[in-house]
Amino acid sequence: MDSSFSNRAHDGALSPNNRNVGGLNVSRILRVAVWAVFYFLFYLVQQVSELVAPLVLILGIGWSALPHIIGIANGVAGSDPQTRDMIAHVAHSIPDHVEMGSHLLTPSSLVFDGLLLMAAAALCATLSTIAARTM
Repeated sequence: MDSSFSNRAHDGALSPNNRNVGGLNVSRILRVAVWAVFYFLFYLVQQVSELVAPLVLILGIGWSALPHIIGIANGVAGSDPQTRDMIAHVAHSIPDHVEMGSHLLTPSSLVFDGLLLMAAAALCATLSTIAARTM
């Protein structure tokens, strides 16, 4: 009988390879060790993704909204030429992309990366649950 409720240690129908060796079930220990490593990796990726995803997402949304906010402030500034010049200078100093090494960062890429990290966190949460139940 090979159900999840059977007592494998007392099951006489098991092959000699799966029997206890010196009181230890070697195949079960190896299986649990492998699943424990996978569980650790899935949970680590999940934790890092859950930490970084909101930061990246908020940074991307803020960066993409900043020119619109400055445009609204420019309309509110009225007819004062010094204020308009200062707002125009600030608006032109906001970059539309930043190159860090070989990576090109844009507001839309940061939003996409934030959503991708959220998807990775959800996937790893699902896989770590499966791994925990399999152990």
